[in-house]
Amino acid sequence: APDRVVAGPKYLAGYGASRGGRDYEDADVSESDLWNIYLPPFRAAVEAGAGNIMGAYMELNGVPASGNRWLLTDVLRDVLGFEGWVVSDANAVKSMVAQHFCRDLTDAGARAVDAGLDMEMCMDDPAFGGLPDAVAQGLVSQDAVDQAVRRVLAAKFRLGLFENPYVDEAATASVLDAPAHRETARVAAERTAVLLKNEAILPLDAAELSSIAVIGALADSQRDTLGPWVFEHDVGETVSILAGIRARAGDGVRVDYAPGVWAPERVFASMFDAMDPTTLASPVDVDADVEFARAVQIARNSDIAVVVVGQPQNQIGESASASHLALPGRQLELLQAVRDTGTPVVVLVMSGRPLDLRWAAQNAPAIMQVWYPGSQGGAAVANLLFGDVSPAGRLPFTWPRTGGQVPMVYNHYRTFQPENQDKRYFDEESTPLYPFGHGLSYATFHYADLVLDTAQLTTGQSATVSVSVTNTSARDADEVVQLYTHQRYGTSSRPVRELQGFERVFVPAGGSRRVALELGPDQLRYWSAVTRDWVQDATVLDIWMGGSSEAELHTEVEVVHAR
Repeated sequence: APDRVVAGPKYLAGYGASRGGRDYEDADVSESDLWNIYLPPFRAAVEAGAGNIMGAYMELNGVPASGNRWLLTDVLRDVLGFEGWVVSDANAVKSMVAQHFCRDLTDAGARAVDAGLDMEMCMDDPAFGGLPDAVAQGLVSQDAVDQAVRRVLAAKFRLGLFENPYVDEAATASVLDAPAHRETARVAAERTAVLLKNEAILPLDAAELSSIAVIGALADSQRDTLGPWVFEHDVGETVSILAGIRARAGDGVRVDYAPGVWAPERVFASMFDAMDPTTLASPVDVDADVEFARAVQIARNSDIAVVVVGQPQNQIGESASASHLALPGRQLELLQAVRDTGTPVVVLVMSGRPLDLRWAAQNAPAIMQVWYPGSQGGAAVANLLFGDVSPAGRLPFTWPRTGGQVPMVYNHYRTFQPENQDKRYFDEESTPLYPFGHGLSYATFHYADLVLDTAQLTTGQSATVSVSVTNTSARDADEVVQLYTHQRYGTSSRPVRELQGFERVFVPAGGSRRVALELGPDQLRYWSAVTRDWVQDATVLDIWMGGSSEAELHTEVEVVHAR
């Protein structure tokens, strides 16, 4: 349809498991992790109707994804049932020559098509340009090339590109300027922010404040508010955090601003900076110590200090791997100096990865992760700070204390001496700073009456798990109810907890909601290295429901094999 686009999940597969956390590096992933962790999102996307899949750059277990027939055909098509077309990442096919997997470009194009890759994305000198020679040399069959062409043409037919090959450029401005889209952008930012810590300092009350200090270069950076991988954008329409706070606080509250410090520039420039003239370098014609002192003085003279820390947008995303998780530059030093003024501090974190917040977690009364909140981000953040919206975002990853803990996941195994898992390091707890699924609210919730609708679960059977959630505060709010399980014994060891479902629900002040989530064989089966196949065991399941992966409300059920 002319008003639709094709959904294309990427990158297949294991891209997030690159060695050392370095973009483009190879990934060595066990079959168990592939089937149980990395492939299920692609399966879900295919089942939801994804029409395209993008392959990854890197070698997966020694084989580049663009030439990996097992991955692109045996798994993606034969097992996951994908019927759309597969495209390479930029220059990934020709890169197989540089990766010393293919002899030359003709060989690379032939092996990619034979593996099941249908379209090459390439900046110049494409490997697919040699396909006629590859067919003539017998490196790839004409049938394989025809199949790739058919898949691409079928997608174009479904999109209506042969009937309507061009977009209405005149309509672009009105679509992008639509007020409803700005509203959606603001709401999305409000719903995704995560309140990590709050010692009764938030929400702010403008009626009780005469002055606010907003500190941090990111607070007044429209470009950084948008985040990375944004092109053809209108920076001027972006609401920065500073602008959002000023607008929401109103004329009765003085809002002073100082950048204080700037993040150091990248050691190696980002290739995307050359494509984006709105990315500005940190100023060099300022007295760093003077600006630092000015920020501290502004904080000292204010009722409250909102300090925005994090990473500029060109230090996150593609080609922006980091060797550590420390706050860039002197941001921690500035945060400490602001705290020492005695002015209460709210820390806003603008980043796409977890940063080292150990000091802030111990010393700042409030911390909110706002990510890169987008074109209406400043308005959204202000609404959250002043309580127009209660935060209900939840962490989609486990937040480590330091980079030395990475990779750190909530769904780890019990392993040897599980009672000492928090003491694996001799110098610091081996626990997360904030657990997976964590996120606070301005409301308070009580969970009770956890019920499974069957006394015994048979393999292949589904059950419903339900719980009562009561808002025990005077504030309406959303809560994210999460369901976790643990299998006590079976063919293989299983993680200590696995998220099996969640639902975001609105619960009015003083009200209660009964939340029911499905628990079925697709969630309880797993790929076992013992059988090298999918299994669902007869076992005992621990079940928890609550507000994070550390939920305490528990029940259990016996699982038996069907007779």
